[in-house]
Amino acid sequence: MAVPLLDLTRQYSYLKPELDRAVLDVLAHSRFILGPEVTHLESEIARLCKVDHGIGVASGTDALMIALRAAGVGPGDEVITTDFSFFSTASVIARVGATPVFVDIEPDTYNLDVTLIEQVVTDRTRAIIPVHLFGQPADMDAVMEVAARHDLKVIEDAAQAIGAEYKGRPAGSIGDFGCFSFYPTKNLGADGDAGMIVTKTPEHETLCRSLRAHGENPKYYHQFIGYNSRLDTMQAAVLLVKLPYLRQWSQIRREHARRYDEAFADVPDLVTPAVREYATFHIYNQYTLASTRRDQVVAALKKAGIGYCVYYPVAFHAQTCFASLGYKPDEFPVSSRAASEVFSLPIYPELTAEEQSEVIDAVRRALA
Repeated sequence: MAVPLLDLTRQYSYLKPELDRAVLDVLAHSRFILGPEVTHLESEIARLCKVDHGIGVASGTDALMIALRAAGVGPGDEVITTDFSFFSTASVIARVGATPVFVDIEPDTYNLDVTLIEQVVTDRTRAIIPVHLFGQPADMDAVMEVAARHDLKVIEDAAQAIGAEYKGRPAGSIGDFGCFSFYPTKNLGADGDAGMIVTKTPEHETLCRSLRAHGENPKYYHQFIGYNSRLDTMQAAVLLVKLPYLRQWSQIRREHARRYDEAFADVPDLVTPAVREYATFHIYNQYTLASTRRDQVVAALKKAGIGYCVYYPVAFHAQTCFASLGYKPDEFPVSSRAASEVFSLPIYPELTAEEQSEVIDAVRRALA
């Protein structure tokens, strides 16, 4: 039985009447840019995150970049972040003219190692971007303590963590800004690119709203240069249909993860993802394993028609575009090892029990 890594057609089939109606409603009122669905979604995501403000933008990448600008980060500044994440986490720092400063990761959660943050703080450091990788919150108490000691802004990269909780608090609600992606593969996915910034501070909200619309405030008056990064009304309409199902879908992912954990507990040379006690609701945007025989495993999965993906095969310090930063491989032993060992398995809510059994059997056979 072939098993896809993700099959979005199943979700569409389940929600087809609601989604079709939502799209047709937008076509009927034709307010395609910042229409009423955008305002509604902003308020709903803010409510989910238990903060006052949500600002819809064109993508999760733009959410991070606009948050950095609103935090006052620019040329000559430094921003501390993980060495192991999706590329936009690091690229946005460079795109606002600042220098990314990488720290190594924990070997079992793949989140940044918070014990390493303070030793790389300098007088040029302006912000920290912790990433809640694969749906598990990073240790935010430790991050916030360092930030408070050094007067740094904290921008949570919660692109993979919509609805996740840290000690019962929503991911994205703890720092100065929370940034979300609604890329179609996320637990709450749009039908294209879409993103959201959440914040507790009115001043930050005003800046983010201005920056997403070319820096204007009021219309046609520009104190600074911003971006064209508005959340499409059509995407907001789709997300509003899906939002009520988010908790249920994430809970199903958690159940899939539990089954994988149990099935792989006795498999040699296979490390299942650790879950920290403070991660009170890990949403498993990905279920990521590690093996020193990864190439052997993924070759077997490919032959069997089992979907998988390697997130991420190259850590930031090893990317060609960051060579000028002068990092050496031995500075990041954990992220380097993760890049060579991790792989992710299907975990989407529509995955059937039979399909998951097929995935489990294929992995076990590969390592037998």
